[in-house]
Amino acid sequence: MNAQVAQVENAQMDAVAAAADLVARGRAAMAAYDNHDQARIDEAVTALAWSIYKPENAKALAELAVKDTGLGNVPSKITKNTRKTFGTLRDLMRVKTTGVIEELPEKGLVKYAKPVGVVAAVCPSTNPAATPVNKAMMALKGGNAVVIAPSPAGYATTARTVELMRAELAKGGHPPDLVQILPAPVSKELTQALMEACDLIACTGSQNNVRRAYSSGTVAIGVGAGNVPVIIDATADLDDAAEKICASKIFDNSTSCSSENSLVILDDIYDDALAALQRAGGYLADQGEKQKIVDTLWVNGKLNRHVIAKDADVFADVAGLGDAAAKAKYFIVEDDDIAAGQLSDEKLALVLTVYRAKDFDDAKAKVAEILEIKGKGHSCGIHTKDLEHARTLAEDLDVVRVLVNQAHTFGNGGGFNNGLNFTLSMGCGTWAGNSISDNLNYSHFINITHLVTTIPEDKPSEEELFGAYWQKYGK
Repeated sequence: MNAQVAQVENAQMDAVAAAADLVARGRAAMAAYDNHDQARIDEAVTALAWSIYKPENAKALAELAVKDTGLGNVPSKITKNTRKTFGTLRDLMRVKTTGVIEELPEKGLVKYAKPVGVVAAVCPSTNPAATPVNKAMMALKGGNAVVIAPSPAGYATTARTVELMRAELAKGGHPPDLVQILPAPVSKELTQALMEACDLIACTGSQNNVRRAYSSGTVAIGVGAGNVPVIIDATADLDDAAEKICASKIFDNSTSCSSENSLVILDDIYDDALAALQRAGGYLADQGEKQKIVDTLWVNGKLNRHVIAKDADVFADVAGLGDAAAKAKYFIVEDDDIAAGQLSDEKLALVLTVYRAKDFDDAKAKVAEILEIKGKGHSCGIHTKDLEHARTLAEDLDVVRVLVNQAHTFGNGGGFNNGLNFTLSMGCGTWAGNSISDNLNYSHFINITHLVTTIPEDKPSEEELFGAYWQKYGK
C-alpha cells in the first residue's frame, strides 16, 4: 500500500511540474508576443485559422479525427473545421482587443483591453481539431497564450492540430509556445495540475470536467450539456422544417451538443409533419424497432459507445432494424413518457424522439420537461410562422438560445444568417451551473481597465428618486 501511495504522489508531483513548465513557457511566449499591436495580433489569429482552414489540412485532420475517435464522419468534420473557423475569424477580425477599445466621454470613461494570461483549453473528443483551434484563436485574440488539454481519445488529432498551429505561428514570426499541448499520456492528474496552474480555464466537454474546472481554484468558464428539443408548430412550413431538421440531425452523426434530440409536434399537423420528416430521410420505427433502438443505444443505463455517432447503416445493422432502416438518414422514435428520462435524454446518435402535443402551451410544457431531464440552460428551437410563439418560448423557458426556423446545429454556435457569435462552446448560464450565458467569444479572454475622469455631477433630487414611492406608500 505504501508503495502505491508513493507512486500516486510521484505521479502528482510529475504532473504539477509538467504543468508549471508549460505555463512558464506560455508566459515567456506572451512576453515575446506583439500583443500590444492589433495588426500583429490579427496576423497571429489568422495564422491559426489558416492552419486548419487550408483544404488539405481540413481534410487530413477530419480523417484523423474519425480514425482517432471513431466518432462522426469525415465530410461533416471537414465542414466543421472550415465553417466554424471561417465564421470565428470573421467575428474576431471585426473587434479591437488591445489598447483603447471604447471611449465614453459623456461618462468620463476610457476602456483598455489587456490579456487574461495563460489559458487552459479543455477540449472534447467530439471535436479534437476544430475546438482547439477555435479556443486558441479567441485566446490569442486577447493577447494570451493557450495550453490545450485534449481528450485522450482524440490526442493524436489534437497533437497534429497543435503542430500545424505552431508551424503557422512560426512562419509569421510569432512565438510558437503561444499554443502548446499537454504531453501524452494525458491524465486527469495532468489536466487538473494545468487547471490549477493557469490563469483562466475554458472547459468544453463532459460535465465532470466542467465541475472539476469550477472547483480548481482558477477562474473558469464551463459550458452545459446539450439536449435540444424543437417544436414544430401548427403554422410551420413542414417540408422546410423537415429538411432543416434532417440536415442538422445527421451532421457529424449527431455529435454536436446543438443537435436536435427531441421534437414536439402539435396535434393539428402531427401526421403531416411525420410524413414530411420521412420524405426528408427519416425512418419511422415501429414499436418493436423502438425497443431494439433503446436496447442498442443504452447498455446498463449508459450510452453504448459502439453505436453513438455512427453512420445510420452501422446503427441499423447493430440494432437489427433491417434494410429499409439501413438506407435511411436517421431514425424517428415516437414516445409519450418524457419522465422516463431515456429517449428524452441526449443521445449522441442518429435517433430523434418525437412527442405529440395537444396545443402550443402543451408543447412548451413538454419542452420545459425535456430540459429538466437534461439540457436546461442550453437551447431549444421552433419552426413556426407565429413569432409570438417564439417570443413566448424566449420569455418563459430557462434557455440561453431560442432558434426560430433554423437548422439547430448550424445556427446555435453562430451562423452567417443570425447574429450569434461563432463558437464551439455554448454557455448555459446559472441554469446549468455556468458562469456565462452567451456563446464563448473573444470578450471572455480579455481583462478591461477603466480610466475614470470626472464629469458634471449627475445627482438627482430625492423627489426624483423616491417621489413615486412616497406618493404610493407614504414616507
